Amino acid sequence: MAADFIRRIVAADLEDGKVAGVVTRFPPEPSGYLHIGHVKAIVLDFEIAQEFGGKCYLRFDDTNPAKEYEQYIEAIKKDVQWLGYRWADITYASDYFGQLFDDACRLIEMDKAYVCELTPQQIKDYRGTLTARGRDSPWRNRPAAESLRLFHAMQAGHYDEGQMVLRAKIDMAAPNISMRDPTIYRIKKKSHPRTGQHWNVYPLYDFTHCLCDASEKVTHSLCTLEFQDNRALYDWFVQTLRPAPHPRQIEFARLVLNHTVTSKRRLHSLVSSGEVQGWDDPRLPTISGLRRRGYTATALKNFCRRLGVTKKESRIDFSVLEGELRNDLNASAMRTMGVLDPLQVIITNFDREPLSLTVPNHPQDKSFATRTLKFADSLFIERRDFMAEPPRKFFRLAPKRRVRLRYAFVITCNEVLRDAEGNIIALHCTYDPDTLHGKPPADGEKVKGIIHWIAACDAQRCEVRLYDRLLCAPSWNKDDEPPLNPNSLTVLNNAQVEPRLFTQHQAWQLERCGYFCPDRDSTAAAPVLNRIVTLRDSWAKIAPPSPASTTP
Repeated sequence: MAADFIRRIVAADLEDGKVAGVVTRFPPEPSGYLHIGHVKAIVLDFEIAQEFGGKCYLRFDDTNPAKEYEQYIEAIKKDVQWLGYRWADITYASDYFGQLFDDACRLIEMDKAYVCELTPQQIKDYRGTLTARGRDSPWRNRPAAESLRLFHAMQAGHYDEGQMVLRAKIDMAAPNISMRDPTIYRIKKKSHPRTGQHWNVYPLYDFTHCLCDASEKVTHSLCTLEFQDNRALYDWFVQTLRPAPHPRQIEFARLVLNHTVTSKRRLHSLVSSGEVQGWDDPRLPTISGLRRRGYTATALKNFCRRLGVTKKESRIDFSVLEGELRNDLNASAMRTMGVLDPLQVIITNFDREPLSLTVPNHPQDKSFATRTLKFADSLFIERRDFMAEPPRKFFRLAPKRRVRLRYAFVITCNEVLRDAEGNIIALHCTYDPDTLHGKPPADGEKVKGIIHWIAACDAQRCEVRLYDRLLCAPSWNKDDEPPLNPNSLTVLNNAQVEPRLFTQHQAWQLERCGYFCPDRDSTAAAPVLNRIVTLRDSWAKIAPPSPASTTP
């Protein structure tokens, strides 16, 4: 596959001698958990450094003490490590607070920054529009000595939050609005997780990020397209305060995924409102949530690699991510038996001890070895694998019809047992002992249907959680509340599965049902499985879907 435009730029910079080595950074703000959108940036930052023999820093943008917590820092570290990446070093924007404060003082002394007493709304109003130039602040020409004195007084705690800010003095008539005297410091009288009460003023991202890049000798500062207009500001700060070495900012299209929420504000709202069960709720697109649900690091990274790196932003359907997940799990997950919505089958002509059947753990990979299934007089099949009045092309079990049990025998339904309300509670069937290992019945009739099953003596009851899209619409107006899918979680309390599913935390394929893994809530007394992803369901075009849908 041809190199993307960023890799071509990096290669050219090395070849032309513009950089001696490649240094990148992944700079998350520790104000929430990482999500699927961050995976694309992580993959790009770390893999470009790896491919060109360079290094990548994990740098925390901890410039807002009102929103940052150690919990988020530890979660971010865990997520990056789980994805399989190792940073050259962990740094923090707060490591540079002293240096950044001195940089701000230098700007004031150069008459390139001033203390402004406009309110935040006034600053916004004065900034102008795309078609109208901005207006100068009344304090824009304040003497440098006075601004310097006030800036030190701000840091000393003599002024309240919002009373004044420090702004860069650039150009209020600039076509690029980001260059119209942006705010670079504001008063925040809050304790910082790492610096405590030392600071009363904190730098903003646009001022901090570029100067930290320069201090760490970052060669290529990779960011998403929303920062494209800020590149001029990035370059202005670096050229003014750190003329060499000069990092190069390059923008790429962010990841936009249908049927999900990647807005940190919206994720905070979902967690705090109780709509979900925390940052690692398996319905969320957070890396922690995806990991708990059973997604693999390989699938997430392959998904991002498949999308590639472009300048054009596009919306990706969630099914593309699920496809990559299935590809990975199909190769790595052992097979097992489980019935999500059980219907009892009584084999009336089986009058012996349970029979042990040797079956493969993976149909295509013999290295997964084999396991033993029990066949007995009491079995469970999926309730939707039986129909009392079947339509055309329904090749599963029905009255007076035959079906093959996977890895086992052909059975015939002879009688349907119902309760007083007419609900089907069990089936009486007979098995043909001469049809093991795919052998046809003696009459030569071809049995088209094959269904999964589990013996009652070989099954463990458990709770199964089935997950669907978080949102019931692919996208929505960001000013409105996201349209949450009321069926994003379905809980089945009577599933019957092989007990070995709970011997270790790994992914398994319940044949014909999908891929599953134990949830962290699972205990020996109350086992719980999460459905990671469904299998492709060709029957869905014929029959209406059900929560426990299976593939014929």
